[in-house]
Amino acid sequence: MQALSLCVYCGSRSGIDASFRDAAREVGTLVGLLGWQLVYGGGRAGLMGEVADAALAAGARVVGVIPRALMTRELGHPGLSELHIVETMHERKRLMAEQSDAFVALPGGIGTLEELFEVWTWRQLGYHDKPVGLLNCGGYFDTLLAFLRATEEQGFVPPAQRELLQVQADPSTLLKRLASLSARAEAPDDYRLI
Repeated sequence: MQALSLCVYCGSRSGIDASFRDAAREVGTLVGLLGWQLVYGGGRAGLMGEVADAALAAGARVVGVIPRALMTRELGHPGLSELHIVETMHERKRLMAEQSDAFVALPGGIGTLEELFEVWTWRQLGYHDKPVGLLNCGGYFDTLLAFLRATEEQGFVPPAQRELLQVQADPSTLLKRLASLSARAEAPDDYRLI
C-alpha cells in the first residue's frame, strides 16, 4: 500500500463550534495513524494549525505551502516537515494540487470554498482524476449542500458532476471513502479513532 498524500483545505480561523476543531484534529490524527502525508496551506492559526499539529503529533509528514504575503497573517508554521513559501495564491494552489492524491475541505471561509470549488471544477473538466471530499461536521455545509442540490434541480449542474464531491459528516468515513477512490492507496478496513 502506498502512502496517500491528502490535501486539506480549511479555515485560518477556528470558528465558533468546537466540533470544527475536533474534526480538524481527528483528520490530522488519522493522516498520521494511516502513514499518509498532509498537504495544506502552511499556517499555524485556526483549523489549519489544528490539523497540522495533530498530524505532526501522530507522526505524519506535513507539507505546507504559503504565499510570502500571508506568512505573517496566517502565521507560517515553523515545525513542518516542509514549508514552501511561494509568491502567489495561484502558485500555492498549483503546488498543493501537484503534491496531493486526494482533497478534502473542512469548515472555513471564502478561501476554503474557492479552493474546494476550483479543485472540484478541475476534476469535472478532467484536469485530474483525484477524489474530492467535503467534511460536513456540525452541519456546517448544510446550506451549501442545499444550494448545490438546487443547481442540479435548475439544470446547471448535472448529477454526475455533483456526485464527484464525496460528502460525509464523519472524518474517518470520509477519509476511508477518499482512499478507496484514489489510485494511490487502499484504505484499511477500520481505522476509526477510539
